[in-house]
Amino acid sequence: MNHTVQQLLLAALVVLPLLGSAAALLPAPPGLRGRGPDQAVLRHGVTVTAVVLAAAIALAAGFDHDHPARMQAQTDIGWIPALDIRIHLGVDGVSLPLLVLTALLTFLSALYAYFNRPAGPSPRAFVALLLLLESGTLASFAVLDLMLFFLAFEMVLIPMYFLINRWGSGERERAAWRFILYTLLGSVVMLLGLLLVGLKGGTFDMVALATDKGSGLSHTTQLTAALAIIVGLAVKAPMWPLHSWLPDAHTAAPTVGSVLLAGVLLKMGTYGLVRIVLPMTPGAAHTYAPYLAAFAVVGIIYGSLACLALARTGAKGDLKRLIAYSSVGHMGFVLLGIATLTPTGVNGALFANIAHGLITGLLFFLVGALKDRSGTTDLDQLAGTSGAALYGRAPRLGGLLAFGAVASLGLPGLAGFWGEMLAMFGAFDPADGLSRPAYLTYMALAGFGTLLTAAYMLIVVRRVCMGDHPIGPRVGTEPERPALADVHGHEFAAWSPLVVLTVLAGLWPAALLGLTDPAVQQLLAGGNR
Repeated sequence: MNHTVQQLLLAALVVLPLLGSAAALLPAPPGLRGRGPDQAVLRHGVTVTAVVLAAAIALAAGFDHDHPARMQAQTDIGWIPALDIRIHLGVDGVSLPLLVLTALLTFLSALYAYFNRPAGPSPRAFVALLLLLESGTLASFAVLDLMLFFLAFEMVLIPMYFLINRWGSGERERAAWRFILYTLLGSVVMLLGLLLVGLKGGTFDMVALATDKGSGLSHTTQLTAALAIIVGLAVKAPMWPLHSWLPDAHTAAPTVGSVLLAGVLLKMGTYGLVRIVLPMTPGAAHTYAPYLAAFAVVGIIYGSLACLALARTGAKGDLKRLIAYSSVGHMGFVLLGIATLTPTGVNGALFANIAHGLITGLLFFLVGALKDRSGTTDLDQLAGTSGAALYGRAPRLGGLLAFGAVASLGLPGLAGFWGEMLAMFGAFDPADGLSRPAYLTYMALAGFGTLLTAAYMLIVVRRVCMGDHPIGPRVGTEPERPALADVHGHEFAAWSPLVVLTVLAGLWPAALLGLTDPAVQQLLAGGNR
């Protein structure tokens, strides 16, 4: 593909949602109002996100797959000369899958919201915030300047805060405030680290800093800067013990908010670790890696145990909260892979990032649909004698929930398997200088975490899909279960791409690993030209 066309496509990915967000606040033209202004603005959201997705697919199709380590579609123009801050965009094998995933999940979210209007204020503000969130997320994966990365990183916080606070449920105000306070405090610390790297390194250009491999930074500077950056990114990842904002945010968020929070926003933290910390402060990364791995493994076990506690009968566990805690465990595998500092582990982390976005996005869609039908996400109510029992009442919905659960627990042949396996392979043989006995211990604990994951996911499937009822014929005093709608056409359209991609990624992992591996090899070796 022509370089200029690639540049335009990448710029369009960032700019179009921003323009669409502003346009959503304007009155709809008379000929496009449809049944009313609310339908018009929701249709506008579907249209803009569809165009962005088409641009992302075109960019991926025109990407030079023979040289995925080379930064492509670059735009580099001056912005603030006094600080040497530039509008520098580019894409390589690390960022391309995340750009496509973001565009896909945002389009599916807009499509779902069109048919399931979120309860809350005017849809006009909802669509504007959704598109602003998409623009900031895509920019985070596309920019190659540290200050632009920080601005894009912060750009997503306000839209997500309002999506939770105005369109959420339950204790939404408390959850929204926890989300914004945790992430803002982490961002302030991260900004100090980014400034230190840029000022001491002589540039904020991420490509140049990665190529220098920290040669312009003393070891003390690397340690200080990397610690600040890791703390800020760990909040967003989220890494135990900085995760406590996540379950509340997911429980309170609307369905679309939960999908994007789990499927996209969490990836910004782990992407920053791979793009910034590993290549720019390699000495500090080597120093902190064992501690990062230890926190990752604690997160894996902690998240799984929390899910088991929520899944047990009588615990009144919330299904959305359970999936949120499962994200803590799954992102622990991503962090473990990064902490091995090996191509195998980092590739596994990037694969697990994409797999988690597909699978957990699907699960939150399904739980949102289940809540719309039954009015609750309380596991005890869903599993009671008058609860869901999806296999009998809504077999397609039950089958999809079971599929999402077994994909999440890492069943071989589905996307969730490869990332976790490669992360543990990386821990089996970590980078030179790292304690192999310690990493073997981490690998064993992570393997135990996979068993716990299988346990709680199968408990959820048994209880929600089959129900907690005695084996044998129904007794006369047992209440009849009310009707429950099965999967609608628009839901099938929104969910089927995630199912298909989960299967394809599981059966053909080389399609993704072929993109990421050369770029990871070059980042770990010192830069990406």
